[in-house]
Amino acid sequence: MGLASARFVTQLLSSLLLLEIISCQEPPAWTSPRLHEVQSNSSAIKAAPVGTPTTTIIEFGDAYLGGIELYDVRIAVLDVVRGPKAWEMIENASASNPHPKPGLEYVLARVRFELSARNSPALYTYHVDETQFAAIAPDGQEFPPPELTAVPEPRVRETLKSGDSLEGWLVFLVPLRVSRPLMVFREDVGTVSHRGSSTWFQLYTRRDTTASAK
Repeated sequence: MGLASARFVTQLLSSLLLLEIISCQEPPAWTSPRLHEVQSNSSAIKAAPVGTPTTTIIEFGDAYLGGIELYDVRIAVLDVVRGPKAWEMIENASASNPHPKPGLEYVLARVRFELSARNSPALYTYHVDETQFAAIAPDGQEFPPPELTAVPEPRVRETLKSGDSLEGWLVFLVPLRVSRPLMVFREDVGTVSHRGSSTWFQLYTRRDTTASAK
């Protein structure tokens, strides 16, 4: 075998070895984008205005273990309170509740939550609470929940069966600079899965944005 042929065979074997190594490597695990990576264009998020209900679907069960039950969840933000009035409600709930830190303010949302099974008999119940809701900026930045001794009543915390509904207050802590905060609903993924596509809500009214512009 000539020198040129030997070099060709060596290069060919090296290429085949490299391809074998690449094929044995596992592809990197895919991770979903975090909320703060959402596009800053607020129009990319379809958030329901105050007073406008939106419906999402929650699945119970397993397709391989007795089948799946579908439940419709209908949620609406009925009212939004922020600024001095919001602090008054927080203070009335408990004198031990802390003042918001500089640059922050409390935002309260009164929501209505309805649960309805698509089929009968309805076998499942759903526990809804405050931890399933979060305040988020239009650019996707999520704000941590406030640490309070007590919250205004009625609160959003109850186990519902099909046909039940509740109304209650949710409390958020939002930077003053965010004039148009949003709210997202996340179902309890520990026991159910979520199929809805519109679980975003506006935490502001036209009155709020007009006041902040002055």
